[in-house]
Amino acid sequence: MTTPDTVRPAPRAFWADARFLLGIALIIASVAGVWLVVASARQTGPVFAAARTIVPGQTVTADDLRVVDVALGSAGETYVSPASLQPGVIATRTILEGELVPQAAVDDADAATTTTIVIRTSGDVSASVVAGSVVEVWAAPAEDGGTFGEPRILVPSATVVSVTRDDAVVSGTDVSLEIVIPRADVAESLAALADGANMSVVPVAGEAQ
Repeated sequence: MTTPDTVRPAPRAFWADARFLLGIALIIASVAGVWLVVASARQTGPVFAAARTIVPGQTVTADDLRVVDVALGSAGETYVSPASLQPGVIATRTILEGELVPQAAVDDADAATTTTIVIRTSGDVSASVVAGSVVEVWAAPAEDGGTFGEPRILVPSATVVSVTRDDAVVSGTDVSLEIVIPRADVAESLAALADGANMSVVPVAGEAQ
C-alpha cells in the first residue's frame, strides 16, 4: 500500500513578514509623534509681561516687567525673556499692562524717534484719558487782550504717560499731562508752550487704551 506524501505548507513569503513589521513600525512612529506634540505643547518657558502700561520712548527695566511661564513653543523666541532683555532698551510702542512683551516692541535707545514733554491744559480732560491713551494735542495761540485765536491740531498723535490733576487751584481743576510726541513736533510744541497757547487734548477715536 502506497502512503501518500505528506503535504507541507508553503513557506511564508518574506514580503508578508516585512509588511507586518512595517505596520508595527508605523504604529510606533505615530504614537511617538503624538507624544512629542503633546509634550511640546505642555512645555512652558519664562517670558516677560508688562507689570504696568509702558509707553513709547520709555526705558524698559525689570521693574516694569514680571516673569510669566507660558507655552509658546517656537514662538517663544519672538518675546522678551529674562535671558534676552538687554539693558537700556526702550519701548517703541505702547505695551499694555499684562501684555506679553514682543521683541519687536523694544529697541536700542539710539533708535528713539520720540521724546516726552509736559503740558498743562486749560481745563479738565476726559476721564478716559489715562496712561497709554493716544490723544490729539490742540493749541489756541495767545492774542492781545487776553484772548486766544482759533485752535488747531499741534500734535496729531501723542501717547499719555501720566495725568496729574490739581483741584486746589483757584481757577478750577488744573491738569498737567506728560506725553510722548515725535521728535519732529518738539520745536513747535515748545514754542506754543513758551507763547502761552491754550492747550487741550482730545482722545483719538478708535485707539485702544
